[in-house]
Amino acid sequence: MEAGASGRSDDACLDAFQRELDYLLRTLHRLGVEPPDLEDLAQDVFLILRRNWQQHDASRPLRPYLFAIAFRVASSHRRRRWREVPLAIVDRPDPGLYPDGVLEATQARGIVLRVLQSIPLPRRAVLIMHDLDEVPVQEVAASLSIPLFTAYSRLRKARRELRGAILRMQERSAIR
Repeated sequence: MEAGASGRSDDACLDAFQRELDYLLRTLHRLGVEPPDLEDLAQDVFLILRRNWQQHDASRPLRPYLFAIAFRVASSHRRRRWREVPLAIVDRPDPGLYPDGVLEATQARGIVLRVLQSIPLPRRAVLIMHDLDEVPVQEVAASLSIPLFTAYSRLRKARRELRGAILRMQERSAIR
């Protein structure tokens, strides 16, 4: 094979990998890879993909092929971690959010609470019970002693008001 053809092949492999990197990171995380190890294992997947790029059938979708590689890499990593780390001394990372995530969640919660305050209480109650607490509308109506169609109407209006309040808030923050 010529050096130019190999360079084009490597470029195509790198381009494909970069296009699918977000998918790959989500897949590795879903396969149980802890956040501190995600980038290292994604790099391992890339090295395997690059090594086997010539054997990949370009007429077939890349994601299932990447998933298969990611599955094998994650499984191997899991076995290796299990063998190498003594269980009595394991200091697992906090499964909670990192400080930036906590801050974002707190800010989002504050925004939602402010927006909810703008919705009249009868509609807000239906919205909270149904959308946030996942109570069926029939039970919401029964517990609030209102007709079923009134509950549906309040829910629809509350969702519209919530959407409008969020859009107004976003517009105000975009103007600043």
